[in-house]
Amino acid sequence: MGKTIIEKIFSSHSDRNDIHPGDVLWLDVDVRSARDFGGPNVVNNLRRYFPDNPVKDIHRTVFTFDTVAPANNIPYAKNQQLVRLFAREFNIPLFDVNRGIGTHTLIEEGWVRPGMIAVGTDSHYNIMGAIGAFGQGMGDKDIAFAFATGKIWFQVPPTVRVNVNGYPKNRLVTPKDFVLALLDKFGSHGLLGMTVELYGDYIDSLDLSGRITVASMGTEMALISIIIPPDEKLIATLDELSSSRYEWTAYKSDPDAKFVDEYSIDITDLEPLLSAPYSPDNVHPVREFIGTEVDSVFVGSCTNGRSEDITASAEALGDSNIAERTIMRVVPATRIVTQQIMESGIWKRLFDSGAVVSHPACGGCAQGQIGMTGAGEIQLSTGNRNFKGKQGAGETYLLSPIVAGFSAAKGKIWLPDG
Repeated sequence: MGKTIIEKIFSSHSDRNDIHPGDVLWLDVDVRSARDFGGPNVVNNLRRYFPDNPVKDIHRTVFTFDTVAPANNIPYAKNQQLVRLFAREFNIPLFDVNRGIGTHTLIEEGWVRPGMIAVGTDSHYNIMGAIGAFGQGMGDKDIAFAFATGKIWFQVPPTVRVNVNGYPKNRLVTPKDFVLALLDKFGSHGLLGMTVELYGDYIDSLDLSGRITVASMGTEMALISIIIPPDEKLIATLDELSSSRYEWTAYKSDPDAKFVDEYSIDITDLEPLLSAPYSPDNVHPVREFIGTEVDSVFVGSCTNGRSEDITASAEALGDSNIAERTIMRVVPATRIVTQQIMESGIWKRLFDSGAVVSHPACGGCAQGQIGMTGAGEIQLSTGNRNFKGKQGAGETYLLSPIVAGFSAAKGKIWLPDG
């Protein structure tokens, strides 16, 4: 019987070829990382349980600082320094507070490529599905074990195939709207514990940034991963960013692969969407909220922090300045993205409009890194979560960078034909 992509990845990283959903396997890990959130606990667990040999394959191990970067409180400062000292002691690479979001940086700099397995202390590590890899966020004890042994155990997840038909007629529809449409259809638990493979001409048309947007919100659907089969265009993009540090193989599902379910979705009439407070699956058409006054706008996060996202928001803003009553905050995903928007002139355009353009980091998803909302504040965010209290005491709406740009100029939720 044929295999799905996740089954091929798991088979290639285990001692078993004949695997099925529900099987529990020991998997060899290609790359493992810990961020400033969870990283200190990983270090403490390594010192406690593996004092003599805490790290196996140092060249496949890395720390990343992106959650509260730079640290803006004493506990985070202490924890980050604890990790720095451990990394120096064992000569482990560390992407410090100037590098940006860890998962993005690992892709950009050749650490992770299609068909690989990477794990870390980031709940959105399944973003690696954007390039046809398996990424998984885990607890600090699991990651400590992976650091020390190079292995993890995992249960083979069932795979669902989703066929995406058509192209959106609405020119303002983005990959963010598409993944919100998936949330609207399946909810936050409809595909709990499953892997989704996406197919269709629209999916093939997505660039790296679009694929990242879609894959990053698999967590909000309680999925193990959204895996987008890698194609030649994607691989060329990865090669332009950097050379791979390791050998890798791009996998595709076999024609006779067994999916536990299959769905077809027509997106021809898809329109701009948003998630209203307080859940990512509280999805509605943007048009239903046209005119809602906005206090702040955030553009960034692992979901929409690429240069393409920030550029789209700036272009929607056009020649306008940020509305007088509104604050706009922009956080690039990585140092490379920062360089791209600086060289293209987008940084200056946003700065001149009145936006606060920050250094690369997680930004609005991390409490306090680029500010928080106050009671009664209405925030628009291109991030992936809008739970109550997640970004402060206000109310957060999730939407695309394009709608964020239009709305920042007007000081209210707005679309050109709204």
